[in-house]
Amino acid sequence: MTHPIQLIAYADRLGGTIPALGEVLRDRFAGAFGGVHILPFFTPFDGADAGFDPDDHTTVDPRLGTWDDVRALSDDLDVMVDVIVNHVSARSPQFRDVIQNGDQSPYAQMFLTMGTVFPEGATEADLLRIYRPRPGLPFTPYPWGESTRLVWTTFTAAQVDIDVRSAAGSAYLISILDALRDAGTRMIRLDAVGYAVKTPGTSSFMTPETFAFIDELTALAHERGLEVLVEVHSFYRRQIEIAQRVDRVYDFALPPLVLFAAATGDHAPLARWIAERPENAVTVLDTHDGIGIVDVGPDPATGEPGLLDAGQLGALVEAIHDATGGQSRAATGAAASNLDIYQVNSTFYDAMRRDDRAYLAARAVQLFVPGIHQIYYVGALAGTNDMDLLERTGVGRDINRHHYSDADLERDLERPVVAALLDLCRFRSDAPGFDGVFQSRLDDDGWLQMRWESASGWSELRARLDQGQAELRWARADGLEHATADLLEIPPTDA
Repeated sequence: MTHPIQLIAYADRLGGTIPALGEVLRDRFAGAFGGVHILPFFTPFDGADAGFDPDDHTTVDPRLGTWDDVRALSDDLDVMVDVIVNHVSARSPQFRDVIQNGDQSPYAQMFLTMGTVFPEGATEADLLRIYRPRPGLPFTPYPWGESTRLVWTTFTAAQVDIDVRSAAGSAYLISILDALRDAGTRMIRLDAVGYAVKTPGTSSFMTPETFAFIDELTALAHERGLEVLVEVHSFYRRQIEIAQRVDRVYDFALPPLVLFAAATGDHAPLARWIAERPENAVTVLDTHDGIGIVDVGPDPATGEPGLLDAGQLGALVEAIHDATGGQSRAATGAAASNLDIYQVNSTFYDAMRRDDRAYLAARAVQLFVPGIHQIYYVGALAGTNDMDLLERTGVGRDINRHHYSDADLERDLERPVVAALLDLCRFRSDAPGFDGVFQSRLDDDGWLQMRWESASGWSELRARLDQGQAELRWARADGLEHATADLLEIPPTDA
């Protein structure tokens, strides 16, 4: 396989350090994952947004390790690292210099203000047109030398937006690419890149100017041997469009459609998406963020129908809240800080009602669709909602960001559902047919059927997510057919 299954993990929350995370992958998860997306480990990894607001994006937080440790991971694992394109911490040396020296700072042009984007001023319509993932306008007043400026802050006041078109902003991003290349990184994830270019008179989200910038940044990454994953939550047709222009794009429509099928028994929207989705996608059911909703709903800009209509979307959100006993409701929207208007916060295992067989069936569907497959560390351990962490921090997404101790890890590895999921990953890495042609269909009885076939043999999955049922069948070209109707017991592929 060109790209093996990847684990998504914070080094501090699984293992505790970058070397320890490597030990977990190689020993406790042996054979299940051949790659890792290490969530931000820069200085500091524990800022206002769990590392997505670095003071210095080119240094490894010494509490987690060094660039040599990242390089050691890449010796036998595909390593993906975030490039936080849109913003940097308000605590960064560059922005602190601007606060002190204003326009006399060498970094003054690196940061966006309302005035730099709207030099002639902005109308009410201009401001309301700006797309933002959280309520309110994207500006925060900051000292700027002897004056005060409205600094552009798309996400939080602690994350100040970079002028990616300025010489200083461009040099900053290139310095990050160089550091990641030197550390042996194979893939980069462009975090929040959809917001990176601000264009007056537009939504400043995934505009033609944004696409042009993505093309330019991708070319710079390719020059350094880096493959690019673009992270954008948006209308599903926009994701298809993005996929045509980049190496990889997330399949953020898959998680809510899997949950919709599990909650309602209606697999048709999921089957339709599997037939239409781009094959150069990175498949996920869970990430460090919440479960996306905008990705399957109507286009908020034009009203064009989505993969689910507004009524189905509302029913899905309520189904998740019901499945979690209301825990997701307590972690979502106005109930928690870090507001995201397009996500529901919960572990995927809880959203599947902690039903082991249904959860494994959902993972099997994920691993059968084409693309690179990523499994979040909490999902790999079938983790449940961390209400204690949510209560301590008040950050909705922390419900799905548990800190695993060694004792937690050892306990969960003994659970049948976790052992079975790791075996399912090993099956996906070794089973026949996945180097060939993919087909899928929804049969008359409502079962989703997915099949891979090549000269090496074939593998097939039949699933009913609402019933928690899944059947695997496979055969090598020169061998007997094998099958299992219980994903809690997956025999070796050559058994």
